[in-house]
Amino acid sequence: MAGELDRIDRKILKLLQEDGRLSNAELAGLVNVSPATCHRRTQRLFDEGFIQGVRAHIDPQKVDRSALVIVGVVLDRSTPQSFAEFEEVVRKADFILDCHLVAGDFDYFLKIRTRDMADFNKLHGEKLIALPGVRQTRTFFVMKEVTDNAPLPF
Repeated sequence: MAGELDRIDRKILKLLQEDGRLSNAELAGLVNVSPATCHRRTQRLFDEGFIQGVRAHIDPQKVDRSALVIVGVVLDRSTPQSFAEFEEVVRKADFILDCHLVAGDFDYFLKIRTRDMADFNKLHGEKLIALPGVRQTRTFFVMKEVTDNAPLPF
C-alpha cells in the first residue's frame, strides 16, 4: 500500500489541512477508525512525504506585514548556472516567502510581505536588486487577497 491513498487517507489529509491542531483522538473519530489506526496512518503520511509539516498560519496584519507584493524577475542569462545561483541565494533570503520558476515573460515570481510601500521600496533598493543575475524586476502590489494558500482538493 506504500504510496497509495485510500478514502481514509484522503479524509485525514483533508481534515488536517482544515485544522492541523486536531488531536489524534479527534481525527480518529472524524474518519471512523481507532486512534491506533489513525496514528499509524497519519505517521505513514508523514513518513512517505504526503504531509511535509504542520505550522501555524499567522495573520500578516497582526505582525505588521500587511502589504503583499508579487515581484516578477528576469535574469540577465538563462543558463542552469545563473538559475542555480539565483535560487541558492533566494532560499536563504528571509524576506522572500515564495519563489517560483515560471514560463513566459519572467523567469521567477517572488512573493514578499512588507509593512507598507515605503518598506518595500527600501527592501527593493537594498536587497532585491542585489540578488545575483537580476536584469529586471516588475512589482505588483496586491490590492485584495481573494484566496491564499487554499487547501488542496481531495
